[in-house]
Amino acid sequence: MTQGAEQMDRPWCLISDIDDTLTGDDAALERLGQVLAAYRDRVKFAVNSSRPLASVRQTLAEVFPSSMIPDATITAMGTEITVAGAPLASWSARFEGWPQARVFEILAGLGHRPHAPEFQTPLKVSFAVPVAAQDAAQEALEGLPCQIIASGRDDFDVLPEGAGKGAATLHLAQALGCDPDRVIVAGDSGNDVAMFQAVGQGIAVANARQELLRALTPGTFFHASAPHAGGVLEGLKRYGAIPDTV
Repeated sequence: MTQGAEQMDRPWCLISDIDDTLTGDDAALERLGQVLAAYRDRVKFAVNSSRPLASVRQTLAEVFPSSMIPDATITAMGTEITVAGAPLASWSARFEGWPQARVFEILAGLGHRPHAPEFQTPLKVSFAVPVAAQDAAQEALEGLPCQIIASGRDDFDVLPEGAGKGAATLHLAQALGCDPDRVIVAGDSGNDVAMFQAVGQGIAVANARQELLRALTPGTFFHASAPHAGGVLEGLKRYGAIPDTV
């Protein structure tokens, strides 16, 4: 087999954030779904969302076109992975016994407001913590096996050490049989930074927030000229995952 043929046989993997990355332009999302369906044997597709699995499944059912069925999902800020609808045991087993209740108790004791119950999971605690109070909140959690993802104006998510969107991206790519140099991520906000840092091919859609763009090194990602799903499609062409003529 020639080197060129070997390259064609190696699958690509698109792992994309949902809110304001894929969503926001229904026509562009429909078009991206058609392209991914046409190239299903060449590009595996997964979503990577900060929202819990139940919320993501609702969006997939109500917002996504019927042709756009992910091969896998990463949810709850990189703490949950499902493949073909089933939890990926090799991922969830890493975090057994994580002290979720204690983390919640500490942040509530500081007077911060928790996000709605549907955004709390056994492996993710989510609060609204103003930027000025985030250092103190982080100090209060010292000694616990935690990492903190702060984004937006006051989103403050606490996860187990070793979890997160970036680590989950690499673990899922391996589970799907995709080499790291064939993984493309797409996002729009600060909580997507870890995905971009984990791989060498990233798509920042045109509507990406400055918090993401400022955190990335120029030249290490593609900043699309189109917003939302249209920008993701533009990036897939830029990296050669699908033909530029599509």
